[in-house]
Amino acid sequence: MSAPTRPGPARQIVLFDFDGTLTRRDSLFPFLRHALGTVEFLRRLPDCLPALTGLALKRLSNQDAKEAVLTRMLAGETLAHLQAKGREFAEGRLDRLLRPAGMRALQAHQAAGHDCVLVSASLDLWLQPWAERHGLAGVVSSRLAVDDSERVTGRLDGTNCRGAAKPAAIAAWLATLRPEEPVDLVAAYGDSDADQPMLELARSGYRLRRGRFRRVHGPALEDTPE
Repeated sequence: MSAPTRPGPARQIVLFDFDGTLTRRDSLFPFLRHALGTVEFLRRLPDCLPALTGLALKRLSNQDAKEAVLTRMLAGETLAHLQAKGREFAEGRLDRLLRPAGMRALQAHQAAGHDCVLVSASLDLWLQPWAERHGLAGVVSSRLAVDDSERVTGRLDGTNCRGAAKPAAIAAWLATLRPEEPVDLVAAYGDSDADQPMLELARSGYRLRRGRFRRVHGPALEDTPE
């Protein structure tokens, strides 16, 4: 009779928000400008102002405002076309938005052998190819809904991956891993109150404050930029 197999060492995972944490600003509107071209982007932009105003005045949720913008900007486009534009964006203009402090933290964890995962309300259209370029282990993000002809409707496929929605989205991603492989959520990084639910999932949580990541949860980690 063979002895039971003992679990191996835990897979060490670090969670990173994207917009504002690894970048200096939101990436949605730069992507929309890239995908549509400047002239068409500016032509459609005024139609988005009611939704943006509603969000600023807290009359619309983030998801409702986002879907209103996506509908006015992208409804009717084919998913394949937008995926191609997302890859172009990830391979070029997106790197101009990167935050050096965020990239230093990411690279430090990668050098330590940690598997780094993006957890973001931004769309997989550009996050997935960007993550592949930069050696990340996974992407947990918002996705566009499509109709039967694979054209974008403007709505999201599921919940906007933001704030309180992040823990459930992370749990769903973890459920795709091998069940026999133990997992250690070593750390999580964010830049806003909306990231707090994600930060509390990890042993240590770091939040961007005054250009540096400050530990706001759990013990300090060795060889981690603070």
